[in-house]
Amino acid sequence: MNPVHILLVEDEPNIARGLIFNLEEEGFRVSHVESGEEALEAIGTHPFALVVLDRMLPGIDGLEVCRRLRRSDGRLPILFLTARGEEAERVEGLLAGADDYLTKPFSLEEFLLRVKGILRRSEWYRPEQGREERITFGANSIDLQEQIARTPQGEIALTDLEVRMLRTFFHHEGEVLSRAELLSAVWGVSPDTETRTLDNFIVRMRKYFETDPAAPVHFLTVRGRGYRFVKKGAYAP
Repeated sequence: MNPVHILLVEDEPNIARGLIFNLEEEGFRVSHVESGEEALEAIGTHPFALVVLDRMLPGIDGLEVCRRLRRSDGRLPILFLTARGEEAERVEGLLAGADDYLTKPFSLEEFLLRVKGILRRSEWYRPEQGREERITFGANSIDLQEQIARTPQGEIALTDLEVRMLRTFFHHEGEVLSRAELLSAVWGVSPDTETRTLDNFIVRMRKYFETDPAAPVHFLTVRGRGYRFVKKGAYAP
């Protein structure tokens, strides 16, 4: 069996050496480039199972690389690395199409767990038979099979992770889903994991599908309990 091939886009040599060593120790094959231009060229010529992408790169930065990758491939998993811990920066990366992010400095153990989690979810993901594949709500039409959303803002290519989140919400339409339930169902991580990734993905869903993301009527926050999807549109209690 061929090893899983990962593209690492990181221009800091010390960080790159450490990540390459540990990924290869885990049995992965790693290709390493140092710029956004090299990353786009590599992805255009080789199939990868995952891209580990640093935000701060010479030339084309990681954010723009992420956007370009998402325009050409909605399914390739992307793990964003950033030295900027501000929430706005993290949200920007997720809105650009990243599946998850890590803020530097991070532990190698957490890095490897994130990598394995993303790859496991990508490998396990299969459309469920008998489940509705086309959903319409508000002014949005979503084809879950093709991973395409048609919205007033235009057509959006959805990532696997976005489709998993949408399936979870659609399957439990009207129900309040706790953070623990969503983290387990969508990310496959322990319910007690401390992460803002979930909250940032909710921000992304609202930006995609709400007429006014600041006053959502479909993807609702239920204070102290979790989140709820309402197909016809409503307001949180």
